[in-house]
Amino acid sequence: MTVRRLRWAAWPVAAVLALAVPAPGAVAAGAPPEATVTVNARAGLAAVPDTGIGVNHAVWDSQLGTDTVADLYHAAGVRTMRYPGGSYGDIYHWKDNTAPGGYVAPGTDFDTFMGGVRRAGAQPIVIANYGTGTPQEAADWVRYANVTKGYGVKYWEIGNELYGNGHYGANWEADNHADKGPAAYAAGVVAYADAMKAADPSVKIGAVLTTPGNWPDGIVGTGDTGTWNQTVLSIAGPHVDFVILHWYPTGATAAEALTKPEQVDDMIYLARDEITRYAGRPLGIALTETNTPVGMDTQPGALFAAETYSSLLENGVFTVDWWDTHNGGTAVSTVAGQTDYGDSGLLSSATCLADGACEPALNTPFAPYYGLRMLSTFARPGDQFVRAGADDPLIDAHAVRRPDGNLAVLLVNKDPAAERAVTLGYAGYTPAAGSQVYTFTNGATSISAAAAGSAFSQTLPPYSLTTLVLHPAAAAARPPAPGQPTATTTDRTATISWPASPAPVAKYEVYRQNGAVSEEWGETASTTLTVGNLVPGTRYTVNVLARDAAGNVSWASPPSTLTTGAPVSSSCTVRLTDQNDWASGFVGGIHVVSAATTGDWTLTFTWPTARQHMTSGWNGTWSQEGATVTVTSSASLASGADVGFVADYGGPNILPTAFTLNGTLCSLG
Repeated sequence: MTVRRLRWAAWPVAAVLALAVPAPGAVAAGAPPEATVTVNARAGLAAVPDTGIGVNHAVWDSQLGTDTVADLYHAAGVRTMRYPGGSYGDIYHWKDNTAPGGYVAPGTDFDTFMGGVRRAGAQPIVIANYGTGTPQEAADWVRYANVTKGYGVKYWEIGNELYGNGHYGANWEADNHADKGPAAYAAGVVAYADAMKAADPSVKIGAVLTTPGNWPDGIVGTGDTGTWNQTVLSIAGPHVDFVILHWYPTGATAAEALTKPEQVDDMIYLARDEITRYAGRPLGIALTETNTPVGMDTQPGALFAAETYSSLLENGVFTVDWWDTHNGGTAVSTVAGQTDYGDSGLLSSATCLADGACEPALNTPFAPYYGLRMLSTFARPGDQFVRAGADDPLIDAHAVRRPDGNLAVLLVNKDPAAERAVTLGYAGYTPAAGSQVYTFTNGATSISAAAAGSAFSQTLPPYSLTTLVLHPAAAAARPPAPGQPTATTTDRTATISWPASPAPVAKYEVYRQNGAVSEEWGETASTTLTVGNLVPGTRYTVNVLARDAAGNVSWASPPSTLTTGAPVSSSCTVRLTDQNDWASGFVGGIHVVSAATTGDWTLTFTWPTARQHMTSGWNGTWSQEGATVTVTSSASLASGADVGFVADYGGPNILPTAFTLNGTLCSLG
């Protein structure tokens, strides 16, 4: 049976952020366009988890748990499988394998699912029924899975997209509770977590959040005191172990859809900021559903999958789960010369559409399947992502360093018509000249491999994924890397501390990531460094490296992201509030106080992203140039003045935290 999911999509297009790396050389007549890729092994990102590459599996799918599907997923390196299938999670009852109001295929019970999971070499993530279930039903499931059967199911979500239960208007998620607000859901999560951990204290419980920049993020519902995320994290944060995000970016064209992964850094930064502010403790982040809006079965889907998974995993998300395994076609179109069925499944359902077009044979992999397979070739559990970037907006680059000293580079050519001649440069790593090359091209039905090519130059086919596996030119003696740093900040300084390297070292070096380039902030023999002259209200990502007495340098530590703020005291005080938000724009109110300022005054701030834009304002004269917004007024500031604006945003909406009044940096009130 074909099951289609309702999606709420009302978000504007995001701007593309280009990486700042050297410009390519001149192009000879008839030669492919040139691009330069920089791989920086000093700029460490997150480690690749053993749960990273995930998929969804659903009880309406008669192929659930079959050997054919399990073997395909094993070959693709799938490490996590989610059950019982999106919104079905809130109508599914595991004891009798039923979902009132929905279709359940024969032979899709929990034990059958677990058989497929084990054959694939994966682990499960399970949705406990919040919408029409009870904490006791969920606790019984935990006890059956882990005590009776010994399956060791670690990750459990409490419900699916419960913000879609009608509380904010749109209503696709089953929820029988009289109170459908975020406070009621959060209290329910606490009850579920308590009952499930009583059955098995080792389980990890996840709560559903809205994804920053996506509906209904930022909206305060009727009768609520805060947004969904603020409320859920404040109440349930102390009781859960991770949070759940879903991400279905919009896009009218493949080109537009393929720009959307650039939002991931800001999206995860905002999610972590909310976790810190409202939960008060670290929580893992799982993105358990995603898919592309264009080219679900063709090459754009493969490129989107590889790019999105890489971007999320290098930001420390512990699992990314494609929606889904089988779903059925919706509409036939031609994308980049290939037939696309509008089927969000990784594998063909062999369905025929109303116009007579039929999908390929059952379980034939669509292009995104090979995107995941390429990803598992590129990034393996235990590898560490390092920063990579390109000077061409149609080329994306990611890289990992491996424990054996090898380096792997994933190159994505998003140009559907032209190949790219790419020159590769390396910082903190010297590769041998040759490389193992894996390529997936438009329309291909497999990934090709060749022990050929250069570590320093490659020609990328149009619309392709290419992975290079490189060996070091010479074996390097490296001291162990330091632990992840932490930081405390003021408006212009940061004090960075880190755990000592487990082996003797001569000194530590602290680097700031600036695109694909590292800037050394300083070095010290201790495990603390204070840096100054930073820009207020700015985000920085730093790594620490250790160097021993012989001059050997370690790999980079895990990254730490810090944000400078505003001064503790100043002659002026500013308070910005998001007064009304509709998930693609908001009304901002600014209260300014300064007893020392008389006459005309000018207040200035800078948007943190290129996706934000002021559209109108009041109680002053407003303007925006680039990312900088200015308002001028002559209103008295002795007891405070209020000005306001309307702004649009596309993607995560990071609010500014640095304001200057007549050139003076203000404190925040």
